[in-house]
Amino acid sequence: MPILRSSLPSRQPVLFLPHGGGPCFFMDWPNTWDRMADYLRSTQSTLPHKPDAIVVVSGHWEKDIPTVTAALNPPLIYDYYGFPPHTYHLQYPAPGSPALASTVCNLLHEAGMPCTTDNQRGFDHGVFIPFMLAFEDADIPIVELSLLKSMDPAAHIALGAALEPLRAQNVLIIGTGMTYHNLRHFMNGSPATNQAAQEFDTWLERAVTAPPIERNAQLAHWAAAPGARICHPREEHLLPLMVAAGAAGQDEGMRTYSDTVLGKALSGFRFG
Repeated sequence: MPILRSSLPSRQPVLFLPHGGGPCFFMDWPNTWDRMADYLRSTQSTLPHKPDAIVVVSGHWEKDIPTVTAALNPPLIYDYYGFPPHTYHLQYPAPGSPALASTVCNLLHEAGMPCTTDNQRGFDHGVFIPFMLAFEDADIPIVELSLLKSMDPAAHIALGAALEPLRAQNVLIIGTGMTYHNLRHFMNGSPATNQAAQEFDTWLERAVTAPPIERNAQLAHWAAAPGARICHPREEHLLPLMVAAGAAGQDEGMRTYSDTVLGKALSGFRFG
């Protein structure tokens, strides 16, 4: 039961955006995150038109059942540690949308999934840090949808599939995370871990760009891919990609960002 009506002819794509490391784009960290920052800044210019609203899933919120933010003016959650003091005063005053939150829950219920809303929770840094670059005016209503604590990739693909109708209502669906997320090894420059990251990144591009049925089957079994568990000891930063793939429906995927950061291969993707 959509809440937004638009006369615009084309529906929005689905994006998987890398969100970087903590507040990395707002620190003196030269020649490390620059290409990712430029990629995020280009996001809005690649869309067919400005979205009326955004549904986002990040790697930083997990619940037993799907949960949607429903505050009118969501606060920010500075859920990173040990960074410069000014990074705890960053602001991103984008509005929420209780009506869209209700619509998201209705779509999930129609797909046979439980859903609830949270009127208090704000946006974690997996949302506001990349969005400060991608949607800098902070004038598009946003709701955040949680991951599932089960970490079941097929369930997250199904979660995204239930949201696909929103795209025709000029709602942009975004997953934010990282295609490599092993903090223990991120900065050690080990040739073995760098190679594992490259092997997994190569596999992931092939999986995402495969025909939709094959794509979703491969992503559901991502843990069997080369280097998978070296890159993701825990998969919370990869699962937003599964939601994006589900919301893509029959649209094919493409890699729109490819980079090496601190020796690790990283990617961003678009569907539709």
